[in-house]
Amino acid sequence: MVDATLMPIERGTITTDFNHVLEGHTVGTADDPNPEATMGDGPVYNVVIDHPEATILWDTGSHPEADSGHWPAELYAAFEHTGLRPLEDDLESAGYVLEDIDCVIQSHLHLDHAGGLYAFEGTDVPIVVHERELKHAYYSAKTDEGDEAYLAGDFDRDLNWELVHGDREQRFRDLELVRLPGHTPGLLGVRLELEDAGTVLIAGDQAYVRENYEDEHPMGGSLLWSKRAWFESLRLLEEEQRRHDATIVCGHDERDLERLREL
Repeated sequence: MVDATLMPIERGTITTDFNHVLEGHTVGTADDPNPEATMGDGPVYNVVIDHPEATILWDTGSHPEADSGHWPAELYAAFEHTGLRPLEDDLESAGYVLEDIDCVIQSHLHLDHAGGLYAFEGTDVPIVVHERELKHAYYSAKTDEGDEAYLAGDFDRDLNWELVHGDREQRFRDLELVRLPGHTPGLLGVRLELEDAGTVLIAGDQAYVRENYEDEHPMGGSLLWSKRAWFESLRLLEEEQRRHDATIVCGHDERDLERLREL
């Protein structure tokens, strides 16, 4: 067990059709062939992990100009992002400055998670990411294949990459990186053994909202790289909770953001 604390950093709100979040959420029927879409809001947040060995930032959120040209218009229309500010400003509001950060753990490199990497360009701050994630991000951003949610402008920078190669890797005492493929090929969860809160696993976008995890309800196809891999990662999370009474933290759920504040 490690005496570490978790501080969530709020980075704005994403609004999207809930069919992206929960597969088949709004389905037409013979009686109602054109149902009205259900739009939902979800927080974007990062987490500062104050660990005895380092001050670690989990994810970097969206680019502050996501609503004014950094994101393609069609992506912004599908996932409208409001409350945008520079990463430096949001860190300062939480009592930190950029220079406090010793290491960044990028859960994955989608545009709402990697847009703040500009702040670490040209520094020696390690940016930890899974090798499969980095490869898929470049494949997607630099070709017509892959996933349109990767933007080269977020991560194709002078950054001090440190790659994770396996499915599990210990980076700091009682902090383990766990590969959770499904949403993307190389999504990384962070498993912590905390003195006060016990086992906490920040699962990120393996579960966009709690229903993805608790009801085993997958996200819509546009948010899944592999449904089969997603279910396998879900089983891993369920096993962690069963064996260790772990607290599972989802990626864009207001209830989980509140849970982090209470840890």
